[in-house]
Amino acid sequence: MTGPRVVVIGAGIVGTSLADELTGRGWTDVTVLDRGPLPATGGSSSHAPGLVFATNPSETLSRFAQYTVDKFRGLAEASDRLCFNPVGGLEVATTEARMTDLHRKAGWARAWGVSARIVDAAECARLHPLLDPATVLGGLHTPTDGLADALACVDIQRRRAEAAGARFVGDTRVRAIVTAGDRVTGVETTDGIHPADVVVSCAGFWGVEIGAMVDLRVPLVAMGHQYVETTTVDPLRGSVDPRVGKAAATLPILRHQDADLYYRQHGDRIGIGYYGHRAMPVDMDRLYRDTREQPMPSMLPFTPTDFAPAWTESIRVLPSLASASVADGFNGIFSFTPDGGPVLGPHPGLDGFWVAEAVWVTQSAGVARTMAHWMIDGSPDLCVAGCDIARFSTRETAPDHVTAMSARAFDEVYDIIHPREQRSIQRDLTVSPLHERHRARAAVFVTSHDWERPAWFEANTALPQIDTASAASAHRDDFSTRHWSPIVLAEAAATRAGVGLFDMTSLMRVQVSGTGAVSFLAPILTRDPDRAVGTVIYALMLDPSGGVLSDVTVARTAAESFQIGINGPLDLARLRTLARVARRDGADVEVREITSETACLGVWGPAALALVDPLSEAALGPDDLGFYRTVRTRIADVSVLAMRVSYVGEFGWELYVAADDAVTLADELTTAGASLGAVWAGRGALDTLRIEKGYRSWGTDMTAMHSPDEAGLAFAVAKNHDFAGRAAMSQRPVRRRLHTLVADDPGTLLLGREPVTGPDGTVGHVTSAAFSPIVHRTIAYAWGAPELRVGDRVHVDHLATTATFTVSPTTTVDPENARLKGRTA
Repeated sequence: MTGPRVVVIGAGIVGTSLADELTGRGWTDVTVLDRGPLPATGGSSSHAPGLVFATNPSETLSRFAQYTVDKFRGLAEASDRLCFNPVGGLEVATTEARMTDLHRKAGWARAWGVSARIVDAAECARLHPLLDPATVLGGLHTPTDGLADALACVDIQRRRAEAAGARFVGDTRVRAIVTAGDRVTGVETTDGIHPADVVVSCAGFWGVEIGAMVDLRVPLVAMGHQYVETTTVDPLRGSVDPRVGKAAATLPILRHQDADLYYRQHGDRIGIGYYGHRAMPVDMDRLYRDTREQPMPSMLPFTPTDFAPAWTESIRVLPSLASASVADGFNGIFSFTPDGGPVLGPHPGLDGFWVAEAVWVTQSAGVARTMAHWMIDGSPDLCVAGCDIARFSTRETAPDHVTAMSARAFDEVYDIIHPREQRSIQRDLTVSPLHERHRARAAVFVTSHDWERPAWFEANTALPQIDTASAASAHRDDFSTRHWSPIVLAEAAATRAGVGLFDMTSLMRVQVSGTGAVSFLAPILTRDPDRAVGTVIYALMLDPSGGVLSDVTVARTAAESFQIGINGPLDLARLRTLARVARRDGADVEVREITSETACLGVWGPAALALVDPLSEAALGPDDLGFYRTVRTRIADVSVLAMRVSYVGEFGWELYVAADDAVTLADELTTAGASLGAVWAGRGALDTLRIEKGYRSWGTDMTAMHSPDEAGLAFAVAKNHDFAGRAAMSQRPVRRRLHTLVADDPGTLLLGREPVTGPDGTVGHVTSAAFSPIVHRTIAYAWGAPELRVGDRVHVDHLATTATFTVSPTTTVDPENARLKGRTA
């Protein structure tokens, strides 16, 4: 097996690792091109400091890093060169806030299987003797982290790939990507055309230029980052690693994130990296002029003024540096993206073109392995939803947004980011037609992609449940209640007691139409869409391995038209790609996003019928419009598509209207609902209600790494319907399950990603959690061993404490579905 003809653009650490992974799996017809000389091509890999840290809030990025450590250690064992040196990592805290954050990181490490422990100030100084223990409160020690010599790793992997048949070509510039129809056929360079069935851009911060050749917006910005090397530090003279190479060191990597600093040893000197300076976006049109006096085009001239605060702080925490000085420095260029993550995956509109950009040495080998799996097997070996290039909306890839948000990502590299914290820039990009009405009710907004969503309404402060909610949360820790309000619980309780009005407009939806719509949808859904007009189904989309790619609601609104509620830009790109391929094969099918031209209001609660029925031309009661049914009617003289579905576990509907009619409908419902105690409620209440009901949230509770059976979604898979991924799904063993947990202590609150230890010692992790105003306890979903049973006790580590939870039935509130069916008094 030689596989297809593959051309990789970029011979840095990512492109070379990918060539090694592809040839190792049998795709040996691989050509790697680079504009620079081999082996040090002049990109970011050529000057990277080589820090490899496995602890990350993202399980995927942590897995990438863990594989990178394992592979690079293996390279070192197979060579006389020091590719990787496991000196360990030490993150120190100089503030109580940072210490709290380190406890949170220790939880991530445990959840993802990384060895880590919290240590006191004295232990920090023992691990790193240059550190003044009086300046720190403690730290997080990860003994398996270490230093990679990026160029040594590049060289060994390149030689291994070449031995398997790959070709590496340096000093050649890509001029164009050659295409035929909607697929790639080659790469045109300064030395001719290289035929290709598959092209992968691993060009680093040149990736924007390569993407533009195929009309693909690659959302990254090249940014300067300061790095210096000191003169000799006297105490290091006796602790020099005698081995040769950039990974040689005896001291652990030290990160002082309260000051945006990190330190690594270079013989008897210290290297210092600094993220505290102003953002330095690179003007790519001037790159070669600005770097002509530098050793390589990825190194900008050093700016000493920007580094001055870093030097002062470094002497404070590492007093031995006072006898040294800055010997040399540069502003190294790296790639930054709007959300700080890598950019991976296939071009949604061009078959055969892939990208793997904005990847640092830390995750390089892991990314390469996943890309190889994805390209060869048709699906990645890890969840890449947070890395997929298609995760961004069109507005999020606009140049102004990418520049502003990437600069923010640089500024926040070492910041403490609360999971509920919201950005302060690039706001109000896309808003619901009801936005001004929400502002009048003092909504507190959160963002999802480019949309503004109400989290809660300060106008609801006077709700009667507010006192109970405040009392229940009074003794919780400050970190857990940050960026949150007990009004969330009041709105949730008011919905259960009466009726809640929810603006669901930002939930992305598409229209799939054409004579081939049914045959197009049937093989990609786990339930047959060929049902009567007016039927709604809840279904899954699976990948080739049987993992849950997404969950969707599919409403048949006409014989040849469906409205589908999807999970964001990833689903949109997926459906558009499948429709493009189907049309190429002769199908009549179109996929059109209709989110902005429509609006959606959720009306749910035991008083929902009393509110809507007098305003509706069609009867919408539980015996008139059954669950998972939809009908077109007029409500308050507005044309509405009423869909009998509920994400909160209460009787009611999603009401879809033209965007221009949304305010009219909302105002009529608000006025009519006043006597019924109707409240406008936000996303916080919605999340609380759906967790009480046992409803999952794709991307948070389950991903493509989980089968429907594991995620508790087997009910959404039809027994007599054929679909993509069915065979693989049926053969997947159940290795873990998503369990519902309820806290024993009413004062316990979780934020997500906390490690969970079962009775047998196995470790899982929390996905979603919310305090329930109904059961007066925190309810959480958590991955754990499939053997866990209702009534079992588990332990959850939250910050510096451990809480006990009891495994409970999936549905905590209304397991009989009486409320959902409208059978409550």
